[in-house]
Amino acid sequence: MSPAPEGPVTLIMKNLTIITEFVLIGLSGNPQIQTMLFVLFLVIYLLTLMGNLMMILVIRNDSHLQTPMYFFLGHLSFLDLCLSSVTMPKMLQNLLAQKKTISTWGCVTQSFFLIFSGSTEACLLSAMAYDRYAAICHPLLYSVVMNRPLCVGMIIAAWAVGFLNSLPNSLFTYNLHFCGPSVIPHFCCELPSLFPLSCTDPTANEVLLAGSCALLGFVTLPLILFSYSRIISAILVIRSSGGQGKAFSTCSSHLTVVLLYYGTALFRYMTPLSGSKLEQVVSIQYSVITSLLNPLIYSLKNQEVKAALHKMLKQ
Repeated sequence: MSPAPEGPVTLIMKNLTIITEFVLIGLSGNPQIQTMLFVLFLVIYLLTLMGNLMMILVIRNDSHLQTPMYFFLGHLSFLDLCLSSVTMPKMLQNLLAQKKTISTWGCVTQSFFLIFSGSTEACLLSAMAYDRYAAICHPLLYSVVMNRPLCVGMIIAAWAVGFLNSLPNSLFTYNLHFCGPSVIPHFCCELPSLFPLSCTDPTANEVLLAGSCALLGFVTLPLILFSYSRIISAILVIRSSGGQGKAFSTCSSHLTVVLLYYGTALFRYMTPLSGSKLEQVVSIQYSVITSLLNPLIYSLKNQEVKAALHKMLKQ
């Protein structure tokens, strides 16, 4: 029986050294750079928490914002809080810690909540696209089409799809055995970074992950593309430039969020793993930066939100 290697805790079973901890390399190994990164990401995380909590409070407290669009926006802010809180606390801890480890159970759990919250947000973005389509293309029937039961049903469906998309991937990951190496060249536990470390064949896991992500994209992206194609057609019919500008301003914020989120998330989970720094940059974009930018994009481009925020701050 071979001796257990130094570093992460290991269990020796049937001549295989089973790893029970991983080492997260993070963004840099330089202590000075790590300190600067800690300050930078701590500020980003605090701003993300404050911005999204502010959006939730503004929407809940202002009677003028009790519409389907802001109902979805409030849930988007809550999801952004969840998405950033899955990765940021552990990343901040590792930037200052000497021992940058995470248990295999904790790693798989983090990947579960990352896929769960990310998949739910993808479904919510498609629901928001349909809401904008109903508001711009069928304004007279908007309150009838986007009624309260439908909005609540869309939210429940988004959470359910996110959960059902994440659970099988996480359960199948528990069937893998990790016997070295134990180093993850990433700042968080994402399944694409875990599979190469398995000493058992992860092909089934890779197919399941790619298939579930592709299925999620095929379900949500067509609705978004359909909604915005109809929105653009409706805007082009409007004769006055002022009317066109007002109609486009109601959905340009959402379109910006969709492009930022979908572009980076699909690139991360649908492309082969290369181990480059670009993969970490892409992960930071969709799991950290997007959650920071969402409240800024919606508040800066939305007069109703700015007025409600100003009113709440005065009170």
